[in-house]
Amino acid sequence: MEAAAWLVQGPVAVALAALVLIAVIAHVTATSMPNLSRHSDEKFFMTAEGEREPVPSIHDLPTLDLSVVVPSYNEEERLPSMMDEALHYLEKRQMQDPVFTYEVIVVDDGSRDQTTKVALKYSQKYGSEKVRVLPLVKNRGKGGAVRMGVLSSRGRKILMADADGATRFEDVEKVEKGLESLRPWPEQMAIACGSRAHLEKDSIAQRSYFRTLLMYGFHFLVWFLCVKEIRDTQCGFKLLTREAASRTFSTLHIERWAFDVELLYIAQRCKIPIAEVAVNWTEIEGSKLVPFWSWLQMGRDLLFIRLRYLTGAWRLGMRKTD
Repeated sequence: MEAAAWLVQGPVAVALAALVLIAVIAHVTATSMPNLSRHSDEKFFMTAEGEREPVPSIHDLPTLDLSVVVPSYNEEERLPSMMDEALHYLEKRQMQDPVFTYEVIVVDDGSRDQTTKVALKYSQKYGSEKVRVLPLVKNRGKGGAVRMGVLSSRGRKILMADADGATRFEDVEKVEKGLESLRPWPEQMAIACGSRAHLEKDSIAQRSYFRTLLMYGFHFLVWFLCVKEIRDTQCGFKLLTREAASRTFSTLHIERWAFDVELLYIAQRCKIPIAEVAVNWTEIEGSKLVPFWSWLQMGRDLLFIRLRYLTGAWRLGMRKTD
């Protein structure tokens, strides 16, 4: 009997000890404050004329209707297609509604190619008031790049959009409707997430069993540890009110692939209403995501998100940018 009891209790005790150890490591290695600091060169937009314009702050009053933040890392080949589609839509919308104002902020996340040069061509064509280019001194990761763009935006609403153009840009109207469906917004805060969940069956048919297993494992961890009400946390097409963007991105710690999950975790903890809206999405070649290692890193980050907030290493709150 004693031997049988040990066979049951032994593994449980080991698992609990391992969890406690991981929690201690997560707490001890955590940086308590989000990385909101900027290099001096990151406090300016670059113009097509080679001049530098000071970036505004998310804490300033908005002066435009919409800011589109495009994180870009080595995207010289994929960026033009996305920018052409986005700017065609935005210019057409402005012609139909002259009151509508916008800006597109391309954040070059320390690229080694000609991403900044490509983006500046659009700034030259449309003007630096409409297309703004923010080169980062070193690579921060997608979450870090999005954060720098969001914190430098002027819009009442802020849209995150990937540089590959995988989501049809005119679907911004769908997420805008999703945002409006959440009114009244508590403290003017709300988020609408583009979602590919309705495309899951088709995507499974095109994936290997291994990648499908990784996908389901990631979705389970997201649901179990962090975010239970959103089926697709990773779609890069998200619309936030300025107030929601300020609250979430000023608190965000994760700067790489799992940042979306922490963003939504913070939003849920802050009682910010969230809508999930189906969007048109197409797989575009050239993804920077390395299947196994990126998923492994994201799995670690998910565990650390939960443990660090649970142990108090990370706290909800807002801090002003430098």
